[in-house]
Amino acid sequence: MATMLEPTAEAIATQATMPLLLVDDDAPFRQRLSVMLARRGFDVTAVGSLAEARAAAARLRPSHAVVDMRLEDGNGLDLVAELRAMAPEVRIVMLTGYGNLATAVAAVKAGAVDYLAKPADPEDIVRALAADEGARPEAPAEPMSADRVRWEHIQRVYELCERNVSETARRLKMHRRTLQRILAKRSPK
Repeated sequence: MATMLEPTAEAIATQATMPLLLVDDDAPFRQRLSVMLARRGFDVTAVGSLAEARAAAARLRPSHAVVDMRLEDGNGLDLVAELRAMAPEVRIVMLTGYGNLATAVAAVKAGAVDYLAKPADPEDIVRALAADEGARPEAPAEPMSADRVRWEHIQRVYELCERNVSETARRLKMHRRTLQRILAKRSPK
C-alpha cells in the first residue's frame, strides 16, 4: 500500500506523456537530474537560465517543472509565478542550495508544490511532483541547530527587506560586509 507521499502506479503511468521543464544553472547537476527524471517517465526539457526557461515554457506549456531558486540571470521565484499564470495546474518543485524557511514559504505562496534542498534525491522530486494535493511530508527527525536557526532568521529578514542587503544589515544591526559573507555561504545543517 502506497503512503501519501509515494506516487501511485497511476500517477507514474500518466507522467510519461507529461512534459517537465528543468531549470538549473549548474550544468552537471542539471544533466544528471535530467537523465534520472527521464528514466522515471518524464519528457524532460532542461535549460540553464531564466531567459531560456521563459522561451521553453512558452513553447512547451509544461505540466511539471523543477526550478532552481538562484539562477545566474534572475530568481526562480519569478518563474514560478509566470508558470502559474501560463498554466494554473502546473506542478512546480523548487530546488535550492541555500535553503531557508522564508524562501520556502515564498515559493509555496508563488505556487510551488514543494521546496527541496540540493542535492535533492530524484525520488524525492518525483514524489513531490506526483503527490496528491494536500499531502504532507513527514516532520524532520531532529530539530534545527542553533546555527541553522540563526541562518533562517537572517534569511527571513533578508526576504522581508525584498533582498536589499543594506536594509537587512541595518535591521539586523550588523555590518553590511558581514551580512554579504553570510548570504554567500550555504546554509548550515
